[in-house]
Amino acid sequence: MSETSVDHWHWLRDFTAARIALGRAGNGLPTAHVLSFALAHSRARDAIFTELDVDSLKAECEQAGLTTILVRSRAHDRRTYLLRPDLGRRLDPESANLLSLARAPHSDIVFVVSDGLSATAVQRHALPVLRDARALLRDFTIGPVVIATQARVALADEAGALLGARIAVSLIGERPGLSSPDSLGIYVTYRPQVGNVDEARNCISNIRPAALTPANAARELARLLRAVHFNGRSGVGLPLDTVALPD
Repeated sequence: MSETSVDHWHWLRDFTAARIALGRAGNGLPTAHVLSFALAHSRARDAIFTELDVDSLKAECEQAGLTTILVRSRAHDRRTYLLRPDLGRRLDPESANLLSLARAPHSDIVFVVSDGLSATAVQRHALPVLRDARALLRDFTIGPVVIATQARVALADEAGALLGARIAVSLIGERPGLSSPDSLGIYVTYRPQVGNVDEARNCISNIRPAALTPANAARELARLLRAVHFNGRSGVGLPLDTVALPD
């Protein structure tokens, strides 16, 4: 269709953020859609390379009454983090020692907030999820919030083990999509330890205002944590019928 043609397919876009029914202008896409795609691509790249404002997040957490510990992975810069995922899964020696000294056995849950592949998502959504989840988990013993940079999901295994927690919860920025540069993911692991594989985890993903809102994610997380605690396991071994246990 030309730039000025009537768009008979626009109603489909009311049901999805995917790029569908874009039409055409000659042999190409309409200019508006080309520019929209370029903007989305730039936002996704920005999300990957934007650094987490650790000081701001730490201050906001502490204002909300959450004790924090700052750590970093063995990938000490963004380029290394992107090229060496293995280094992002482990704490650097100084951070590991710091958590060892802060060990508090008998903690039920430790939350690890990591920049991951979208610091934007963490900056916007991590604290609301933490705040709401904590209010729903008052009968659990919750350790300090670990804020980790250049971190992958599995770093929460080492952090949780060093802090003596029964359950580690990783809140991490997900890989940006062209319609979702600010998507937060949550990974729950029972008995965290170095070497755990993904089948040992449960995941809640696509947390952002346009999808699963932080408030709803907190409720889902609270239900999931109760199921994990009740069954003493997480991942593929967790019976699906227990995930819907009441709050």
